[in-house]
Amino acid sequence: MAAVGVGGSTAAAGPGAVSAGALAAGTASAGNVKHLVLFLHEAVLVQYVDTLKLAVPSLIYTLQNNLQYVAISNLPAATFQVTYQLKILTTALFSVLMLNRSLSRLQWASLLLLFTGVAIVQAQQAGGGGPRPLDQNPGAGLAAVVASCLSSGFAGVYFEKILKGSSGSVWLRNLQLGLFGTALGLVGLWWAEGTAVAHRGFFFGYTPAVWGVVLNQAFGGLLVAVVVKYADNILKGFATSLSIVLSTVASIRLFGFQLDPLFALGAGLVIGAVYLYSLPRGAAKAIASASSASASGPCTQQQPPGQPPPPQLSSHRGDLVTEPFLPKSVLVK
Repeated sequence: MAAVGVGGSTAAAGPGAVSAGALAAGTASAGNVKHLVLFLHEAVLVQYVDTLKLAVPSLIYTLQNNLQYVAISNLPAATFQVTYQLKILTTALFSVLMLNRSLSRLQWASLLLLFTGVAIVQAQQAGGGGPRPLDQNPGAGLAAVVASCLSSGFAGVYFEKILKGSSGSVWLRNLQLGLFGTALGLVGLWWAEGTAVAHRGFFFGYTPAVWGVVLNQAFGGLLVAVVVKYADNILKGFATSLSIVLSTVASIRLFGFQLDPLFALGAGLVIGAVYLYSLPRGAAKAIASASSASASGPCTQQQPPGQPPPPQLSSHRGDLVTEPFLPKSVLVK
């Protein structure tokens, strides 16, 4: 148990440690470590009010990591992966409320489709869904994953708002988050299992699997930022869909998960919703126009003589205006 608690706190602080390493490497290459120390002192300690703003998302991220452990302990991996896509819905809602971001009709429809798919998967889980370990509590797992999605959505949008309202770099903000995450994680660890850690040591129970989880959590958020920066929203949607498929296949092979038509329907709706939500605005308008045209029946509009033809929608994705699939926070996972 000690390893789980420590792993949760370490994963929460991992991106901060990576950011600190990146800052140090960049400065060390210029041979000016003293400048790095002075910069961090100024940014973290002197401007303490700016640093304290990061305490709120750091606390929420630490809570979110522990909620994920509770959820995955009480739900099959495939069910958890599908249900966890509710973070798209919560992030979209908090973006509308806190950032005044507008969503297209197709995006609202995809969010409704997403909720429907998750509801079908949960109905399948409540109806049995095949054999499961006796120590699993699907109700507790669902509550934990919903709370994790809510915390992920709020913290991601809050962090995005801080990034857009200040001049600090993403790496510096991650370092500040890591400092708070480490402190909060250690306090929670000592409160829950301080006696066990004192007797058995801080790294007791750190198996290779635990280290793998820690590293995955620490670098996963940074990988999301890289994907958003160098790829596009459609590719990220495909990656999310692929993760659902891979989680389902792994659950069947490793845990004897039974894939029934109800789960396949719900997972399919979630995958479709993820793809539709990630479509660029231009493509979304084109789909909506095509749908309305097909609904109204075939009709041909004659072009007046001498008039230039109407502009056509470019097929190049670079000409389309994209909407953020998720806030570009490196910790949104």
